[in-house]
Amino acid sequence: QVQLVESGGGLVQPGGSLRLSCAASGNILSINVLGWYRQAPGKERELVAVISSGGSTNYADSVKGRFSISRDNAKKMVYLQMNNLKPEDTAVYYCNADLTLRVTLVRYRELWGQGTLVTVSS
Repeated sequence: QVQLVESGGGLVQPGGSLRLSCAASGNILSINVLGWYRQAPGKERELVAVISSGGSTNYADSVKGRFSISRDNAKKMVYLQMNNLKPEDTAVYYCNADLTLRVTLVRYRELWGQGTLVTVSS
């Protein structure tokens, strides 16, 4: 069974840093785009950052210069380094992947993890 599992969330003070990790598991042939999204209480889910298989990245304006997305293709991992965190960054952060399975070649265009909570507060 293919799945994404996030980790690394927690409580941090404003100005602090956190690193989120997301591990993809299952009989995976290839992973195209990987991304991080977030959903704050009472708000819609929004894009935070994405990274292509070739390493191209794109960020929401609100996190540019503070967050950095990276991936390790061999480990099937994606990371989100978050620096200079602000209270408005408080949200559940979700990992998202566009991937293809071996054998069946079934493609999941939007596979989601269960989310990890990030709380920025003093």
